Amino acid sequence: MLGFDGATKRFGPVTALDGCTFAVRPGRLTGFLGPNGAGKTTAMRAVFGLVQLDAGTVRWQGAPVRAADRARFGYMPEERGLYPRMRVRDQLTYLGLLCGRRPGDVVRSVDAWLERLGLAQRAADRLDALSHGNQQRVQLIAALVGEPDLLVLDEPFSGLDPMAMEAMAGLLSGLAADGATVLFSSHQLDLVQDLCQDVVIIEHGRIVLAGELSELRAKVPQRFVDIRYRGPAPDWSRLTAVTVVAAGDGQVRLRVGADTDVAAVLAAVRDRADLVSFSYQPPTLSELFRQAVTA
Repeated sequence: MLGFDGATKRFGPVTALDGCTFAVRPGRLTGFLGPNGAGKTTAMRAVFGLVQLDAGTVRWQGAPVRAADRARFGYMPEERGLYPRMRVRDQLTYLGLLCGRRPGDVVRSVDAWLERLGLAQRAADRLDALSHGNQQRVQLIAALVGEPDLLVLDEPFSGLDPMAMEAMAGLLSGLAADGATVLFSSHQLDLVQDLCQDVVIIEHGRIVLAGELSELRAKVPQRFVDIRYRGPAPDWSRLTAVTVVAAGDGQVRLRVGADTDVAAVLAAVRDRADLVSFSYQPPTLSELFRQAVTA
């Protein structure tokens, strides 16, 4: 398990991390969320010793992270760090050797990942001859070639097309299912909601929300009703004990209290519209995120 215990980092007058404490559990996907400049990248770099904390500790399996531990970690930075004019297989092999593994093991791992991610036919090409999506795949292999116990990815879905995003999501889910500890940042909250079991939300260097996503959503006192209907839009403002969150052609989203009589809301909707569907659910991750960072 990866743990942050009171992690604090200042850059002059700016406090990038302000006593951050949270855990990333093995065998699960953890989404690391926050606005730009919230401290996500600084926290990730601290795991690898690229940022020296002013206070607090980053722990792996309960002990401060050591150099030997980092050799078993994989990191995919947001600002990609590969050599554009170096051939794909050569640089992946070189990076794998830096982890201290035996050459034969590195070569087998590189070839296996190139095959798995559909890049075996491009192994002899220079990196700058590849598309952006394929460069992303190579960067991911660089993080995976050491067969890491911990994988830390900074915006791994950035710039990917829908097919590549689906492939990346499936790969990360598979790695977690095999027991790896996976932490990744993303601004694509719908994707994180579908993919992650746990989330950590950071704002101005402070952890404002952390835990199992389903439990965090369930704890919010508000609930949301999604309605689809036929015909002209009713005057939703006449419904009592609800707030219109969004309304469009043939659909509306209402916010209600956790103790609201949903049956009464449903009956009122049926009196006003030709009902197609009606669903009652906790807030989405996007709504949870907005509440957390604006509180």
